[in-house]
Amino acid sequence: MQAKYIEIHGNGYFLVAWGNDIPAWTDMPLPPFIYGLIFQVFGESRLAIQIFTSLLFSATVVLTYLIGKTLWSRDLGLFAGILLLGMPYLLAQVPLMMVDVAAMFFLTLAVLATIAAVARGGPLLCMLAAVAITLAMLAKYSNWLMLSVVPVIVLAHARLGWKVVFTRATAVAAGVLVLMGIFLYAKFDVVAGQISLLRSFQVPALGRWGESLLSTFFFQSHPFITIAAVISAYLAVKKKDIKYAIIGWMLLVVMVLELQRVRYMLVVLPMLALMAAYGLEIIKRIEYRKFIAANAAVTAVLVVAVGYLPFFQSMSANNIKQAGEYLDLIRAGTTEVHVLPHTTSSVNPEIAVPMLDLFTEQQIVYRTDAGTAHTAQTIDERLPWRWTWEVASTGYLPPAGNTGEAQTVVVIQSEADQPLPDLLAERIDGFHLQREFAATSRVFRFRTIVRIYQRA
Repeated sequence: MQAKYIEIHGNGYFLVAWGNDIPAWTDMPLPPFIYGLIFQVFGESRLAIQIFTSLLFSATVVLTYLIGKTLWSRDLGLFAGILLLGMPYLLAQVPLMMVDVAAMFFLTLAVLATIAAVARGGPLLCMLAAVAITLAMLAKYSNWLMLSVVPVIVLAHARLGWKVVFTRATAVAAGVLVLMGIFLYAKFDVVAGQISLLRSFQVPALGRWGESLLSTFFFQSHPFITIAAVISAYLAVKKKDIKYAIIGWMLLVVMVLELQRVRYMLVVLPMLALMAAYGLEIIKRIEYRKFIAANAAVTAVLVVAVGYLPFFQSMSANNIKQAGEYLDLIRAGTTEVHVLPHTTSSVNPEIAVPMLDLFTEQQIVYRTDAGTAHTAQTIDERLPWRWTWEVASTGYLPPAGNTGEAQTVVVIQSEADQPLPDLLAERIDGFHLQREFAATSRVFRFRTIVRIYQRA
């Protein structure tokens, strides 16, 4: 939704209006800004976004390899890159138009750039490290917490001499202060409001639900990776390897703070892969290490292809994707969308509108008639879908105006037998039902059944 504003109004408008006229909730601006630039260059293409996020993931694999190579050896880096493929949850996130893969990439880039700046010095490397850290901070708020690894990187290189290391670290810190200072000066009220929201809403919500560590480390990640990561801690202590603290710090933060949500841990998965590669060093024969790493990667790919993919395709949200593709197939032109009140979930059903808009090239106009207006009623403000009511999900769309000339009407509803309000029934009088997309896995309460009507 935020990226759409760049496509419509341009970069300058986005930079000025982000967090004000453009609702930001608890998001940082960098990922939607990049997605908006992609929209400008390639059009509103879901394929272009997926290619970009896939490239970010591939680049993260390379960055993980480079960190392992820089700190220890080429072989360790290669194994870490392979093991990053052994995490089904991570692979399933790559196609999504969300911030997590981008946040992971920029955080990993910041770690590598800081290591290079502290170890080798020089104005260029220090400047690049400052830029990388700033980009990581502008990608996601959870990266701010994980960037506590920067002082650990500095301490791990103390053998180079405190004066040298301190000078380089100060140069990097000064660059970050300048770059982030500019952003905070321009958006201080927005950031202060977001941090307040994180404290009052996000932090308490962490205690309401979460995934178990068993699920995260023995299903969402291959068990071989977890076992090797545990062994790595023993090896590091035995070797008195201070550099290990760089890759172990983020996982330590996760454990100490008990962040039992796998999505919040996604950004640290490259460090988990590095720990696992370090742990494999206990096996002397490289052929055995190759077998274990390849086994983890192939198994994860199979889990995604055989388990996750069929499940995703059965979800009712897939109805929106198929409906958008169908609208393009019939060249529907201006399409009038109506969303019925949800009867099975407390999520604001209007969020289905920008989802449909993403999957079709047709012009979407959204209209709310009497009987279809959506109200939050008594929604618990601690619930995770609170944002769906507080963020205007259709604010970027042009006013509906007189939509009587639209030849195609789309109705999104939660149940197959849900009755139509009188005004909507009158609106589609003379239309016939062209297609219906009603697949549902019946796992989630939020459902999106899509019906497409065309004038007879």
